[in-house]
Formats: sequence, structure tokens, C-alpha cells
Amino acid sequence: MPENSEVKQPQQLDRKDIKSILIGVMLAMFVASLDQTIIATAMPTIGADLHDFEHLPWVVTIYLLTSTAVTPLYGKFADIKGRRITMLVALVTFVAASILCAVANSMFMLILARGLQGLGGGGLISIAQTIIGDVIPPPERGRYQAYFAIVFASSSLLGPVLGGFFAEYLHWTMIFWINIPLGAIAFFITNTRLKRLPRHDKPRSLDFLGAITMMVATILLLLTLNWGGIRYAWLSFEIQALIGSSLVLWLLFAARLKFAHEPLIPPEVLNNKVVRMGVLSACCGVGTYIGLSIYLPIFFEVDRGFSASHSGLALIPLMIGSVFGAQLSGRTMTKRVHYKRISLIGLCFSMAGSLLLAFYASDINFIALEIVLALMSMGLGTLFPVSTVAIQNAVPLHQLGTATATGNFFRSLGGALIVALFGAIILGGSKASSGTTLENLAGALAGNREALTQSFSFIFAAAFVGFALSFLFLLIMEEKPLINRTQVHPPAMPE
Repeated sequence: MPENSEVKQPQQLDRKDIKSILIGVMLAMFVASLDQTIIATAMPTIGADLHDFEHLPWVVTIYLLTSTAVTPLYGKFADIKGRRITMLVALVTFVAASILCAVANSMFMLILARGLQGLGGGGLISIAQTIIGDVIPPPERGRYQAYFAIVFASSSLLGPVLGGFFAEYLHWTMIFWINIPLGAIAFFITNTRLKRLPRHDKPRSLDFLGAITMMVATILLLLTLNWGGIRYAWLSFEIQALIGSSLVLWLLFAARLKFAHEPLIPPEVLNNKVVRMGVLSACCGVGTYIGLSIYLPIFFEVDRGFSASHSGLALIPLMIGSVFGAQLSGRTMTKRVHYKRISLIGLCFSMAGSLLLAFYASDINFIALEIVLALMSMGLGTLFPVSTVAIQNAVPLHQLGTATATGNFFRSLGGALIVALFGAIILGGSKASSGTTLENLAGALAGNREALTQSFSFIFAAAFVGFALSFLFLLIMEEKPLINRTQVHPPAMPE
């Protein structure tokens, strides 16, 4: 019997059911986000074991490409077929690909398996957020979105530590084997409880042509951003060919959205002013945050003389601050009609901090620098729940998955774009060649502190612009009242 006929009427979920669903989806999010960071410290060991260092960066790149490109497809699929089957498809794909990664005996096999793993991981995060939108009413949803910030922060901090431990003391394949028990627990919890989840999907067709066009266009764009200025010069034939091909496909995708009977992303979602402004605000803010987290270790290594491991520890305030900001904002949303204000104030702190660092990053002492980074991060963290909940609150329930996935998709693209922009600033300021890798950049800058200081002044100035744009888009976004549209009873209140 098709899943659309499993549940004809919304079922009541008690508090135990809701807690189980939350644990299951947060665990699914954790394993997906963990695999973005756990592999970094194990890569030298993997390259040595598989006797291939040349293609090693593709182990990370292919996961980013496939997980980002597939996100909107999962959102649409969830709106058509339901959250439960979509979550299970993503989980099974992710775990099966993890097994293939663990048994890979060549770099080529590992890269293919990582690509497949990204196809699963890309759906876990957006579907988890969509499920929260199903079971938690908007006035209460902010505090749960804050819990997701904890998941991302813990995976960012724990991933590199676990990856290094497994590679040094056990075997690098453990970074993939560990996904099996975690994925099995998440599968059991979600498969059991999500059968009773209220259904808001509508029978429709999936626009496969539009999905393929968008996925290929996205992959070409991300390859451009990953290779431009690093592997190839920005004006090289290879980069220009990628840009041109991606542009043509994006134009074809735009035409498909306009003329298809059932487009992948309904025009009413993209034309929704709350969704559009919320997505743009999150794209600029989160993208800037990702860019800083990528390039700040270089600043610590060269300007402060830290080792690679100590540079990672110096990032902790940047990671943890966003968690506190998200918690503050999430809890405030449940008590305030004007829920945007906390994020607008928070982004002011982010702008002030980045502007301060643009002028004095190399002059202030380390403790003061860490405090500024924590305040910047905390200010940005207030944006996470507000943007997600506002987007979900602005669309009908049967478009919740599409809207949530669209927001995640453009946040990922924003991160890739801003990381590429920051990289161009660093490479330009260091006078390094376009073939300089990030791994060698710190060494190249080590003898020229003046060049680094100037480059990072521009980096922090660019961060100020990113936070300012995020503030502007959020300010413009309509502040619709948060209404209780779920049919779940009783409300899930944290205990």
C-alpha cells in the first residue's frame, strides 16, 4: 500500500513520541554534519594507505557537491511522498554509502562512495528541520532550532578530534563504520514514530528534468568556486567554461520553473517575500560565518604563531558563541511578538566586532580577540532560529519541506561563494599564484606579516559587509505572527 494511504487523518502524538522523534532527527543531523568534519584530520592517513595524494581533496569536495546539489530535491520529495519515507531513504543511502567508503580499496572507489554518501547526507539535515516544523508549532519552534545549533557546533568540534583519534590509534575506516550503529538507531526511532506523524503532503509528480538541470548547474558552480584561484586562474579557459556552462543551465532551470506543470521549486515559494528575504539574510550571515571559520586558522597560525592544533582550539569561541546566540534567540521567540528584534540587535554586535577587527585584529591581545569573536558569533547565532522559523511559518504546510530545503540550499551556496571570495582576497593580498593551496598558504605568508595583516583587514571588512547585508534583508523581511498550525497534541515543551 502506498505511503500516501497509510495515514488518512492526523494522529495525536504524546510527549514521549515527540521526544523520540526529536532524538531521532537530531541524531540523523549529527551523523550527516559529523561526516563533513571528521574526515579532515584523517586525510593524510587515507592518502598514504590508498597510495594516492593527488586526488585526495576530492574526498571532501565530492561530498560538498552532492550534498548541496540534492537538498532541494529532498525537500520536494518530502512534500510529495511524506517526511518518513524521505528520511528513511536518506538514512539508508547514507549508511550504505558509509559501508562502501569503509571497504573502498582505492581512492577512486572512496571518492565515488563519498559522492553517494553526500546524496544521503544532503537530505538528512533539511528533512530533520522540516520534521520539526511538522511537530512543533512556530511559537515554540525557535528553541528547538537552537538545539540544532548545538548539534552543528558539537559535530564541528568533535569531528576533527574523532577523525584524528581513529586514524592514529584504530583505523581511518572507523570514521565510516561508526555511522552504522548511529544510523541504525536513528532509523529505528524515526521509522517507528514517524508513522504517526500528521500528513500534509499532496499527490504530485516530481520534476526530474528540472532536478537534474539544477543539480548539474549547482555542481558546476561549486566546482568553479572550489577551483577558481586555487587550481586554475579565474580567467583560465577551464574556469570560464565552468561559469558559462553553469550559467546556461541556470537559465534553463529558470525557464523550467516558469513553464513546468509541477516545478521543483514552486514559484509561489520563491515569490514569497518572507521566504526570499529570510533566505537572503541567512545566506549572507551564515556564509560569512563559514568563511571566517575556514580562514581564521591561517590568521592564528601566521599572526599569532599558533600550531595547527592550537589554531583549531582558538576557534572554539567562534563555534560556541553561535550556540548561545541561537539558544537566546530561540527562547525569546516564544515570548515576543516582535521576534526579529533580538536578531537585529545580535547582527549589530556581529557588524561591530568585524569592523573592530578590520582595524585592530593584529593589535589587540589574544583574550580580547577571543571575546570579540565570541560576541560576533553569538550575535550571528540569534539569526539561525529566526530565519528558519520565519520561512517555515510563511508557507503552507504542504510546502514546508520545499521551503526548508530551499533555505538550506542557498545557505550552502552562500557559504561556498563567500569562502571563494575570502580566498581570492587572501591570495591577492599575499601575491601568491593561483595554484597555491590553502595548506601551503600559511607557510607562504609566514615571512610577510604585513601582507597577512592587510589581507585579513580586508577579510574582516568583507565580513562586516556580509553581516550588514544579512541585517538589511532581515530588517526588510515581513514579521508575520507565529501561528500554531500543527495538529500535534500536546505541544512539545522542553523539560
